[in-house]
This record gives sequence, structure tokens and C-alpha cells, in this order.
Amino acid sequence: MSSLSTPASHPLDPDAPGPLLVLLDPVAKQADGESMRIAKDVLCGGADCKVALPESPSELDRVLSHRGRRRPVVIGSDQAVQRVLQALHRQRELGADPVGVVPVGRPAATGSVRALGVPAEPVAAARAVLGGAPRKLDLLVDDGGGVVLGEVRFTGPRLGRPGGWRSLWAKLAAAEQAKGPAVEELRIEADGRLLADIHQEVGRLRVGMADGVMELSLRLDGRHQLHRVATLSVTGRAFGYEADGVPLGPVRQRTWTVHAGSWALLLPSG
Repeated sequence: MSSLSTPASHPLDPDAPGPLLVLLDPVAKQADGESMRIAKDVLCGGADCKVALPESPSELDRVLSHRGRRRPVVIGSDQAVQRVLQALHRQRELGADPVGVVPVGRPAATGSVRALGVPAEPVAAARAVLGGAPRKLDLLVDDGGGVVLGEVRFTGPRLGRPGGWRSLWAKLAAAEQAKGPAVEELRIEADGRLLADIHQEVGRLRVGMADGVMELSLRLDGRHQLHRVATLSVTGRAFGYEADGVPLGPVRQRTWTVHAGSWALLLPSG
């Protein structure tokens, strides 16, 4: 169950930011509770805050839908930010308020938000939430309801990835990798145009965003290609991928679309 609390507000301070809904990431709280406490104290000391610890998607949906005028602030990992943006997207509230983020967790788990300009240190990030300015950003949204802050990397059984999968998929991937070279049989279409068919060797596919479009880095039949597109569809026998470093799949089909300037992130002023 989530826990909610409302510290003292700041009604007489004209420079105080608007009211905040502070969302604590349960995984990050367990990994680094001290950094989370420090960030929460800084936020609650500078604004009227309601604090919640949503432990399921339904709890997160409920808390966000009842936030009123409060701006959402996430204390936690990239994955926690993804979940909040996904919930706001489902509720058609993605661009209603700027989102604040205080990264807490391992560096690898917070790399996407830090790459967007969020300070890595909890106090500095919390102060950016209190006194920063919103910046419009693009978002990748897939046909399964997922969102991507920064990058998609294809990792399916023969493309491989650093580290290991902690599931049956890991064993399948290892078995496939042992059979042959690091290639994947994928059908890749971008803006309705065929880039690769299943008989071709896809050695790498990475997807990022810039200036409202997707940037595809594709290694096909031993040659490197770059493409700028608005939509990407991938089909295959079964493939995995990483969204902001989070492993997902295996799936047989996925389509991504760029939503340009669809959300705003609170970042340090200047």
C-alpha cells in the first residue's frame, strides 16, 4: 500500500514553487534510502509536498489521477520515470504539468535522465525541481503503451547485450549466440519504407531522438546506415530490446512513434 503525507505548506512565500506530488521509487528506496530521504527533505522544505510510495501500476494511476494541481516529481530510477510518464500518457495528462526528477539508484539505472540534463547529485536535482525551468522534450511511444526517454537498443537472441538476462530468455539468448555470428533476422520498416528484410543480416540497431525525429543507427549486411524517421516498425521471430537500458521482450512485433515536445522536464535554470 502507498503511504501519503503532506508536510507543511508555504502559503506566505511568493517565491515558493507550486504544490508537488513526490513519488518515491520503492526499488530506489531500498537501494539508497539515505539519498532518497535527503532529496525528500529538500523538496518538502521548499514546497508544499504530498509524498506517495506507489507499489503497483494501479496505485500509481490512482495517485496521479487525484493529484489536482500538484506537479509530479519522481525520486528514483529511469524506469520509475518511465512508469510515471506511461501513466500520464494513458491518462492523456502527459503535457499537463512539467515533471521533476531526482535520480536515485545505480549510475547505470539513472543514465537516461542524467543525459537529459538532470543533476546527478540528489540535493542539486531537488533544487532544480524547486527553482528550475521546464524544458520541452521528445518521447518515443510504442504500440504496447511503453515510453522511451532516450534510446532503444536491440538485443535479441543473436545481437547480444552486455551483461546477462535474469530469465529463461537468458538461456535462449546464450543458445542462439552459440549457433553463429552476432546477427538477427528482423524485418525493419521506417515511415512505411522497408529498410531490412528477414533474409538480411542485421548486426546492430540503435534508436535515439533529436529535433523531433528518430535517429536510426543500423548495421545491415556489414554496412553502416543512418536514417532520420518518424515511425519505426520491427518484426521478427522473437527479439528483445532495451528501452533506456531496461531489458524487455521477447516480442514478435513492435512499433515506435516520436511524440515531439510532448512532455516537459524541470531542469536547472540557465
